[in-house]
Amino acid sequence: MRADKQSGVTADLQRLLQARHHDPFAVLGRHEQGGETFIRVLLPHTRELRLDDNDALFQRVGNSDIFEWRGDATQVPRYYRLRQIDSDGITRLIHDPYAFGQLLSDYDLNLFSAGKHLHAYRILGAHACNIDGIDGIRFATWAPNAERVSVIGSFNRWDGRCHPMRSRNSSGVWELFIPGLSVGELYKYEIRNRDSGEVKQKFDPYAQQAELRPSTASVVFQSQYRWQDDTWLAQRQAHDWLHRPMSIYEIHLGSWQRNEQGGYLDYRELAHRIVDYVSELGFTHIELLPITEHPFDDSWGYQTTGYFAPTVRFGRPDEFRYFVDYCHQHGIGVLLDWVPAHFPRDAFALAQYDGSALYEHEDPRRGAHPDWGTLIYNYGRNEVRNFLISSAVFWLQEYHLDGLRVDAVASMLYLDYSKDKQEEWLPNIHGGNENLEALEFLREMNTVTHREVPGTLIMAEESTSWPQVTRPVELGGLGFSMKWNMGWMHDVLEYFAQDPIHRRYHHDKLTFGLLYLFTENFILPFSHDEVVHGKSSLLYKMPGDEWQKFANLRLLYTFMYAYPGKKLLFMGCEFGQGPEWNAKEQLQWYVLEYPVHHGLQKLVGDLNSLYRREPALHVYDFDYQGFDWIDCHDSEQSIISFIRKSDDRFVIVLLNFTPIPREGYRIGVPQAGRYREIHNSDSQFYAGSNVGNLGELHTTGVSWMGRPDSLSLTLPPLAGIILEYIAD
Repeated sequence: MRADKQSGVTADLQRLLQARHHDPFAVLGRHEQGGETFIRVLLPHTRELRLDDNDALFQRVGNSDIFEWRGDATQVPRYYRLRQIDSDGITRLIHDPYAFGQLLSDYDLNLFSAGKHLHAYRILGAHACNIDGIDGIRFATWAPNAERVSVIGSFNRWDGRCHPMRSRNSSGVWELFIPGLSVGELYKYEIRNRDSGEVKQKFDPYAQQAELRPSTASVVFQSQYRWQDDTWLAQRQAHDWLHRPMSIYEIHLGSWQRNEQGGYLDYRELAHRIVDYVSELGFTHIELLPITEHPFDDSWGYQTTGYFAPTVRFGRPDEFRYFVDYCHQHGIGVLLDWVPAHFPRDAFALAQYDGSALYEHEDPRRGAHPDWGTLIYNYGRNEVRNFLISSAVFWLQEYHLDGLRVDAVASMLYLDYSKDKQEEWLPNIHGGNENLEALEFLREMNTVTHREVPGTLIMAEESTSWPQVTRPVELGGLGFSMKWNMGWMHDVLEYFAQDPIHRRYHHDKLTFGLLYLFTENFILPFSHDEVVHGKSSLLYKMPGDEWQKFANLRLLYTFMYAYPGKKLLFMGCEFGQGPEWNAKEQLQWYVLEYPVHHGLQKLVGDLNSLYRREPALHVYDFDYQGFDWIDCHDSEQSIISFIRKSDDRFVIVLLNFTPIPREGYRIGVPQAGRYREIHNSDSQFYAGSNVGNLGELHTTGVSWMGRPDSLSLTLPPLAGIILEYIAD
């Protein structure tokens, strides 16, 4: 090690001063040399430095910021303290971070490198800890292509020279314990690439709290929350969700309601308001557009940077825990939209994290989404899969969430997704367009979450005809609990957009879905995607005058609740908001002063109530034995009728898609006897015209539609009715 004769600074120390040293622990801290102990410290912005234990003065090495002390080792404890007088004349007592040994176990690092550490967030990131009675923060990050990684923050004037980290060799993990730091500290990682020498300041991928945008630092966080939802969790684990009702209210927290000044409500305020509202309307669950931290409000959370951090737009992480807990204590499940398909290119986050394509693919034909301007995860890399799977486990275990809705699954399954030209994508090893690595990731993620957090649900937003999305992995499926029925949703909305006079020519849009309905476990979604970007609100998709628009919407919801599958409705659709959803302002709640809007809201509440209490409408949502057509062929009158069944009950559903009342309409029924109307979307209570069937209906013994008995009844205009069987 050659030293500069004038300064005493060796080439090794020069690399340290230039923040290029790969192994700072080799030169900093306590060392033995020639039978003598010396302590070396790199401490910029320092006027004087002493050992607090014996008041011994450190000598500055040349004109550098390196200080050395040499002496008898018996005079210095293992974890010695330094007394620093900084450049501002302020005296501080600090423990030397370079007096501490390795922090993470080889076992944890080996699990992480193999992609099998289900709780990687417990070893990586920033964690308050105590080492031999000394409090501080343990930092760790994965940056295998870095020459040097430092922790920077206000505690060291954001100076990357001050706290370079220890490399854990082949794992690519860097670690450092900084004594004296506490929860709430702001920090980043400064990373120097070993090939290019480029230096980046990066957000911690495993941070559990972030600064409020537009600031981009990570925040050291440690939860102090005490959960009170043990009863809910125990019931959830034993819950037979396949055969129970599930009605989901989809919410964007930033625009559901706002305060009087137009600003965001906090998690606690939202919890109380939302629980009161959805409980009154009878929804079983809420689904949140991503509250994972994101820099850009207009992305609605779908361009995530904080995969372990709830956004601080609405409060601190423990306040989101309160939100979930409060929902559970009042019988409401909480689902979260989660985005493992892609991530944004923001320079402070995952993109080119260590100066290389680490989380993404190097080749843009594999690593870029042209539609969204985002980057695609490299699912073939163990540590990347580990990052995503541990994120899924984190939200389910640490925040007690009841499930995740996985966004943009179709874009993960196909290498040529939204890429029209052959030169824009690369085929897999077999020459096909299937993303084999993403498939294995999804199967592993579903296997792990269902095993580790039983009772939770993982739902796929998958818009193609990929087979067996909701079938078990061991049978060749992807292992999701449920899948959004995008085909049904598009067909039905396309049908409803037609003027009723032309609907006879599009009758197949109502019936085609039954050909594939029971091949998957389907959710019927009228989601946020259908009411933005020029698509119009659900209300304004409907043809006709105001009365017909509302009648059509009441009919649409009746069809959805009667049709097999779990239900999802985006906020505002339940009362017929007119304009498209605007994430920058709250819903137009004032329209509930008008009878047509209030009536629609009441209809949704009554449909939820009927759906929950009537077994025939939910027990066999995913099984052919829960459904039977009465008549699917009456295209001339634009009417369909069917039966929904449980083991010992059935209801009859009739839907009239024209504005013409049908008097004396006859249908075959499965059993002779008495029937009564238990739902009518044209009721005056919903601001309808109140055409319907009062009292009991009696079968006539007339054979009809291949059934030995039949009913003659009245079908209201643009409306659906549901009948229950009373007795013989």
